[in-house]
Amino acid sequence: MSAYKSFVYVEEIAKYVGEEVTLNGWVYNTRGKGKLQFVLLRDGTGVIQCVAFKQNLSEEVFELTKQLTQESSIKVIGKVVASEKAPGGFEIDVTDLKVYQLAVDYPITPKEHGVEFLINQRHLWLRSSRQHAIMRVRAAVMKAIRDFFDGNGFKLMDSPILTPNACEGTSTLFETEYFDLGKAYLSQSGQLYAEATALALGKVYTFGPAFRAERSKTRKHLTEFWMVEPEMAFFELNDDMDLAEDLVEYIVQYCLKTCQKELATLERDITKLEKVRRPFYRMSYTEAVDWLVKNDVPLTKKVDGEDVEIRPFPWGEDFGTPQEEAIMEQFDKPLIIHRYPTDIKAFYMKRDPQNEKVVLAMDMLGPEKAGEIIGGSQREDNYDLLYQRIIHENLPEEEFKWYLDLRKYGSVPHSGFGLGVERVVKWITGADHIREVIPFPRMSYRIAP
Repeated sequence: MSAYKSFVYVEEIAKYVGEEVTLNGWVYNTRGKGKLQFVLLRDGTGVIQCVAFKQNLSEEVFELTKQLTQESSIKVIGKVVASEKAPGGFEIDVTDLKVYQLAVDYPITPKEHGVEFLINQRHLWLRSSRQHAIMRVRAAVMKAIRDFFDGNGFKLMDSPILTPNACEGTSTLFETEYFDLGKAYLSQSGQLYAEATALALGKVYTFGPAFRAERSKTRKHLTEFWMVEPEMAFFELNDDMDLAEDLVEYIVQYCLKTCQKELATLERDITKLEKVRRPFYRMSYTEAVDWLVKNDVPLTKKVDGEDVEIRPFPWGEDFGTPQEEAIMEQFDKPLIIHRYPTDIKAFYMKRDPQNEKVVLAMDMLGPEKAGEIIGGSQREDNYDLLYQRIIHENLPEEEFKWYLDLRKYGSVPHSGFGLGVERVVKWITGADHIREVIPFPRMSYRIAP
């Protein structure tokens, strides 16, 4: 047993075959009759079968094993035995057992429950095998992100969550009063501040929650989500796209290597994930529009309150889910679409010197209906051009003065992108809805539990 703790975890049980150990956890399930009781114990790292023989226990302890209920918290002492028939290949021959608490009327039973009921019980739903597996994959994704950037010379630079300005317009901001200084907003993105730190440290990333006050009710939208945003001095658009490919390949392959049990629990077809290797596919926005026109994929717009299909798909419109999914049907790994129309992208994106109608922007779309998992661009590094864009967008000039300063004092080409953690976890796990891939989802119609 490890010297620094009085118990072991299920995930390390293979090291203790033939030894007596102590485990702590919760009752996942029980069965048995007569002189034999089986208790499935989960401890957050895994599930193991504990076998209670009446002849090995006191009468009091054996009777206690028969009283155990789902999610009762217990301590088990016993000998570790290798067993091909047991779940996970090992089991515990119980020599003693202690109950911390007997759970009464646990609301989530093995029967089928509706999603609305389960999401209202999110604090308990997390204990189920499927949700537990998804959360462990989420943790692996976040570790992979940190390992990737820390291992490639990036420095983590935290950006503020409360900001006086918007990164991509004010229509989707959560607003609050900030003492005597007027209005403040929950940040949509750490990007603007990451640009400042990148010009100080070269390669940085910011990693934390972001907020969008959109009333979207799709399977891919949250109002509070996690995003990692690298920013790199001297990177142009091609460098940015290369880095995005490297990152996504690393995340997926890391999860395949470290989350085999979890992906098996989720019944995920990992052969599709195994194909996520560089190079990814790429096409320009114009090429994508040409494909939509050729394949007669329309744009659907509201006209007088009714959905109207517009054919052929008009150049200059942004892609929605139907267009993205149609394009991705032909690809078995991510696609980067680049050089979007200037008018549909953010003010800070650099215009293409070869064609001012487009900006040096890129979005990465995932296969299997994953949708957009990355959005990024080369940033406008020219003071006058950026100033013109701020004025054109009617943004408060004074509040962007510091941002303009970055173009006055040692401006350089620089680029970055944002990767949505939940979008990536949803794709890797094959989860049905994005609300399943964050511990406590916040959506336009939900703020509890």
